[in-house]
Amino acid sequence: MNDNWLLMGDIPDRAARLWRDHPALVFQGERWTHGEFANDVQKVAKGLIALGVQHGDHVAVWMTNRPEWLQLMYAIPRVGACIVPLNTRYRTDDVAYTVVQSESKFLIALDRSGPIDYGEMVEAALPQLNEGGHLRQIVMMGEQLEESVSWETMLEQGSQVSDEQLHNRSVQVNVEDRMMLAYTSGTTGHPKGVIHCHKPVRNTYERAMLLGHNRNDVHLSYLPLFHAYGFSEVAMMVALTGGSQVLFDVFEPAQVLDAVEEEGGTVLHGFDSHWADLIREQQQRERDVTSLRVGTLPAGMESTVPIARQVQDVFCPTTSGFGMSETWAFIASSHVTNTLEQRTEASGYPMYGIEFEVRDLDQGHVLGENEQGALYVRGYTVTSGYWGKPEATAEVLDDDGWLDTGDVAMLRSDGHVVFIGRHKDMLKVGGENVSPAEVEGYLLEVEGVEEIAVVGYPDDRLVEVPVAFVISSTDLSAEALIERCRGKIASFKIPRHVIFIDEMPSTPSGKIRKIELREWALNQIQ
Repeated sequence: MNDNWLLMGDIPDRAARLWRDHPALVFQGERWTHGEFANDVQKVAKGLIALGVQHGDHVAVWMTNRPEWLQLMYAIPRVGACIVPLNTRYRTDDVAYTVVQSESKFLIALDRSGPIDYGEMVEAALPQLNEGGHLRQIVMMGEQLEESVSWETMLEQGSQVSDEQLHNRSVQVNVEDRMMLAYTSGTTGHPKGVIHCHKPVRNTYERAMLLGHNRNDVHLSYLPLFHAYGFSEVAMMVALTGGSQVLFDVFEPAQVLDAVEEEGGTVLHGFDSHWADLIREQQQRERDVTSLRVGTLPAGMESTVPIARQVQDVFCPTTSGFGMSETWAFIASSHVTNTLEQRTEASGYPMYGIEFEVRDLDQGHVLGENEQGALYVRGYTVTSGYWGKPEATAEVLDDDGWLDTGDVAMLRSDGHVVFIGRHKDMLKVGGENVSPAEVEGYLLEVEGVEEIAVVGYPDDRLVEVPVAFVISSTDLSAEALIERCRGKIASFKIPRHVIFIDEMPSTPSGKIRKIELREWALNQIQ
C-alpha cells in the first residue's frame, strides 16, 4: 500500500490538477505551464513503455540541464523504472563504469553540449557497455549513433501507447520501489550508486512547507539536475508547490542575475562557491534583485561564514541545511525566522523523521551537546545501501539503520547541527587534529583572498602539514598570508606552503575536489 505517500511519477499530474495554467518552466525563451509540462511527461512515459522499459529497469540519463531531463525525472519512475542520473563531467571510462555497474538497460543521452561531444564518448564506451551485458538500447537527442534511436522516434512510438496502458503501469508502482540510483560525486575512488525509493518525496514536500515556497515563487535552476541538491531542492520543489523555474544548462552568474531581474526571481540556491560568483557578478554590474525572497546556502563550516554573511546584505536571507547522496539533500534545515547566526553559522535542525547522533571518533560512544565527533543519521530518507556493493554498504550502515556519514559535526544546545568537515579532510599535524575549514575561515578574512582550500601534505616529522591553495584578487604574497597567522593561531594550524591558483577544481555540485589539490601539492612542492 502507498497510503499517503506521494510518488515521484505522480507529481506533475498533481501540479497540473492544482495549477494547470500557472507558469512552470522557462528555458531559453520557451515557456511551459504546469498543464503543458504534465502532458510532456505523459508523452515521455509512453515513449519509455514503447521502448520496452519494464518495471524495475534502470534507465541512465546523461545530459545537461534541459526540459527533457525534467520530463525524464518523473516519466521514468512513473512507469515503475529507476532513474540513474549521470554526472555531465563523466568521460568515456566514467560513463562506461557507471552504466555497467548500475546494470542500466537503457541510456538516454544528449549528443553534445558546447565543446563537449557526449555522443563521441558514448560511441567510444560501446565496447565496455556491450561487454557489460545489460544495456539494451541507447536513445540519443540530436546526432545519432549507428546503434541508437532518436528521442523523436521514441516519442513517436509512444503515441501508439494508450492512456490505459500507461495508467496500468503507473498504478503498479509502490513507494518502496527503487526510484533513483544517485551516484556519489566520486571525490575518492569509483562512484557508488546510492539506492533511493519514493519516500524522500515527502521530505522535500515538508521542507517546501517549512520554507514557505508557493505558486508565486520563481526559482533560478542552475544546479545540476543529476545532483540531489538541484533535483530535490529546485526541480522537485517547484513541481510540489506550483511555482516556476528558470532553467539553465550551465551556471553562468551573469545570466542568472539577468534572469532574476527579467523574470522576477524569488529564490536562489547554491553552495558558498555559487554565491561567491553571484556576489562578484552583482558587484561588477548591479541588477535589480529586490524580488528575491529567500535562498538556500548550506553553511556551518567556518570557511562558509564570510560569504553567507555577505549574501544577506547583497541578495536575501538564506536558510542553511545539511544532506548528502546517502541521506537525501536537506535532512536538516533552518528556517527564515532563525537568527542570522543560526542561518549562517550552523547547518539547520533535523527534519521530521530524521535522527542525528554525534559519536566519539575513536571510541564510538555518543557525545553530548557542543562536542565534535562523527555524525550518524537515521530516518526514512536514508539509503537502503549501495547498488551491488554489500561490503561498502555494511561499512556505513548498521543493523539499527544508523548511517555513518563520514562527516565530523556537532549538535548544539539550540538543536542545530554544525557540519565541520569530512573525516578524511581532518588533518593530523604532529598528533593534533586540524580542521581545514577553521584555517580557511580565518584566512578568508585576509583582504584579497577570494577563495581558499587547505589540504594535507606529507611531512616526515609531523606526519602531515597544512597547505593552502588560494585564489587572490590582489598581489598578495605567500609570506604575507603566513605572517598573518603567526602568533594568532596555533603554529600547527599555519599553512607551511601557499600555492596561488586561478580556479579551484570542483565537483559539479560546487564542492572543491580536495583529492585533486592534494595531488597538485605533491607535484608542486619540492
